[in-house]
Amino acid sequence: MSVTHPAGFVAAGTAIGLKSTGAKDLALVVNQGPRFDSATVFTSNRCKANPVLWSEQVVKDGVVKAVVLNSGGANCYTGPEGFQTTHEVAEAVASKLGIGAIDVVVCSTGLIGLRNDRQTLLDGVTAVHGLLSAEGGNDAAEAIMTTDSVSKQVVVERDGWSVGGMAKGAGMLAPALATMLVVITTDAEVPAAVLDKALRDATRVSFDRLDSDGCQSTNDTVTVMASGASGVTPTAEELTAALTEACTSLAMQLLADAEGADHEIAITTVNAASEDEAVEVGRSVARSNLFKAAVFGNDPNWGRVLASIGTTTAAFDPADLDVAMNGVWVCKNSGPGEDPATVDLTPRQVTVTIDLKAGDAEATVWTNDLTHAYVHENSAYSS
Repeated sequence: MSVTHPAGFVAAGTAIGLKSTGAKDLALVVNQGPRFDSATVFTSNRCKANPVLWSEQVVKDGVVKAVVLNSGGANCYTGPEGFQTTHEVAEAVASKLGIGAIDVVVCSTGLIGLRNDRQTLLDGVTAVHGLLSAEGGNDAAEAIMTTDSVSKQVVVERDGWSVGGMAKGAGMLAPALATMLVVITTDAEVPAAVLDKALRDATRVSFDRLDSDGCQSTNDTVTVMASGASGVTPTAEELTAALTEACTSLAMQLLADAEGADHEIAITTVNAASEDEAVEVGRSVARSNLFKAAVFGNDPNWGRVLASIGTTTAAFDPADLDVAMNGVWVCKNSGPGEDPATVDLTPRQVTVTIDLKAGDAEATVWTNDLTHAYVHENSAYSS
């Protein structure tokens, strides 16, 4: 299961004392080759954590041999000392593996402004290295959890090769990426340039379409490593399809675990002038607290959907919009449609369909409702 399913990878996760709960808080995923092609995408937030600043340099040559991840502290806005901690952790991992630190991606997650104890991390690298195994994927996935209630893992099987992955995230889910760390592995033989395009194509329609609360994190990282251990070279299309399947599965697991959510909402905009405009419209609804509160109250309030559409630059006729909720067209031609009382919003899964009647493009954006539990959790959890 998870990142160690594809051939050529080992992983581990252990508790080193960063979390006061004593839970696992340090993970290591290692590519044992024979190839070390890689691709990574990061948060587009201009305010970036030290591990992102470090790792942006690491990935430039398309070679990554290991990813080390800690939970319990984001190492963001911790000054030069924080960056030095990231550097020394990479050096420690490299020393244990006999590789260069410039081939080690470092990821951190947790509270912003909290300095992780450097010696604890360095001692932890020794501990987690000693636990590396082909069965260590589950422990690694648990070690990167913060407010997550469950670990997120995926395996995608193909003919002679496979993709594995793990992710963390349960809030601040917004583009680009989410408040998440993701490590994906594959034993396919894939040049780094092909891997990079496939990853970007996959994240564009999966993680980038999550918009739980409109808040963008400082530490988001998605790294894919290819070991080539299968000896199989898929086509670019086959690789993209497999990565998209893996990323979409992980994205839906992140959405399902969104902090305090009662509903998972898929907002599909159809007949838009372009895909970008379809995304813009879907995102405008996903970020409406009024709409999300209505779904929490099981209220099919389509007026709040139209109000959100009107804030966009998309092409449409304001007098000719249709909206369906859970298959019931409650709004037709920008007026009352079918009886809203026939819409059942009690199930966890909610669909919203918006017909712009302006073209033939479509896109889906995923969000969740705004609940009392979300407000409570994010008022009690400092970030």
